[in-house]
Amino acid sequence: MSIQDVINYLEALAPLAYAEDFDNVGLLVGDKTKSLTGVLVTLDTLEEVVDEAIANNCNLIVSFHPIVFKGLKSITGKDYVERTVLKAIKNDIAIYAIHTALDNAPLGVNHAICEKLGLVNNRILIPQKNSLKKLITFVPNKAAESVRKALFSAGAGSIGNYSNCSFNTEGYGTFMGNDAATPSVGNKNQLHTEAETQIAVIFEKHQQRQILKALFNAHPYEEVAYDIITLDNDNQNTGMGMIGELEQPMDEAHFLTFLKNRMNTRCIRHSKLLGKPIKKIAVLGGSGSFAIQAAKAQQADAYVTADLKYHDFFSANNEILLADVGHFESEQYTKNLLTTYLTKKITNFAVVLSKTNTNPVNYF
Repeated sequence: MSIQDVINYLEALAPLAYAEDFDNVGLLVGDKTKSLTGVLVTLDTLEEVVDEAIANNCNLIVSFHPIVFKGLKSITGKDYVERTVLKAIKNDIAIYAIHTALDNAPLGVNHAICEKLGLVNNRILIPQKNSLKKLITFVPNKAAESVRKALFSAGAGSIGNYSNCSFNTEGYGTFMGNDAATPSVGNKNQLHTEAETQIAVIFEKHQQRQILKALFNAHPYEEVAYDIITLDNDNQNTGMGMIGELEQPMDEAHFLTFLKNRMNTRCIRHSKLLGKPIKKIAVLGGSGSFAIQAAKAQQADAYVTADLKYHDFFSANNEILLADVGHFESEQYTKNLLTTYLTKKITNFAVVLSKTNTNPVNYF
């Protein structure tokens, strides 16, 4: 097994196409063609984490946060980022970061928080825009069924809980090949009319390459006519944050105690208590002030996130309970999620959960 094989598993869970534009995800250090010796999973990659990888004979570190975020103009060891990268390179250890790709994944960071809080009826809080596309292609009637099957097998036509979804319209296509053409029907330099089926299917943007490959392989024409349109539809499966419900409502004090215990945090900063029961809860791991209005718009009773600033708490506006559990604390279960996932996929190599505490915040 190579490092690339592990990357393929990770990108099936959290395609990099859904990472935020500002982020730096993927393989940051190392050679993806190298044979794998083991995987160390961590929230952050620090020098101590690289030492831990060395001790466990792991030549791949899977990190939630990227160690290289901004461009490096030199690597001389002048700060913790450069020292970490140097040590990884010296010891032939690859570093892969998954960050906001996993934030946006349906079974990612926020799913882990929902599970920890025992929430039910979970759905995406802020669906990612422009992540759904539509393919429209034109196929001879006799080949329509085989082309549809190929597209479905490649992942096209899945909408929520339904698969093999398409819309089909019959009509007539016209074309005329030149001297260099090798038409599968009709003759060169003669106008040909063919009874065709227009097939329309929706797909998620990370699937585009594999779907087009399936289309070209299955389509009988030398030149395949197709359109790809980016849709404004909300993607039910991809986006920031999640919102769900407690099975039984709690009063605010009970909820905050429950939250403190479940999220293993020593401190919760929260907005004014409103004297209302808490049942519907929005969550977003990491810095989540940008989603306060979305949580309010979906009538959440509480919003659990991190890194709220002083003025952010005013945004509660007596409508919602804002709870800041801490950045590290909101994402701490991510490495467990990744370790469990990779352990199921990789049975012949060690997948090690890092024991290094990478939380830079201390409490007095």
